[in-house]
Amino acid sequence: MDTNQSTPDYGVEIKERNQLKKPPLYRVLLINDDFTTMDFVTHVLENIFHKSAVEAAQIMLHVHKQGKGIAGIYTYGIAETKIANVHELARLNDHPLKCIMEKE
Repeated sequence: MDTNQSTPDYGVEIKERNQLKKPPLYRVLLINDDFTTMDFVTHVLENIFHKSAVEAAQIMLHVHKQGKGIAGIYTYGIAETKIANVHELARLNDHPLKCIMEKE
């Protein structure tokens, strides 16, 4: 038996696997209006976006002063759900609070 024989070629092609891409992220923005109370915006940030009381107050003030502010950054499906939750909660509480998403 000859131990110097090369491995036979069986015609098997080896392909490199493509690396998975991270999904695109979206900024969820709260839009300021003249009717929604600051307390309600803070409540939304704490309960829908799970922000601490301090962080919610900071974001709420930013929204109030700048006209809009980032509530969070999520994948498309999660961002869409958060926006729907904000709009539903605002509607149930008679607030016109609006929320949008922008691609990061």
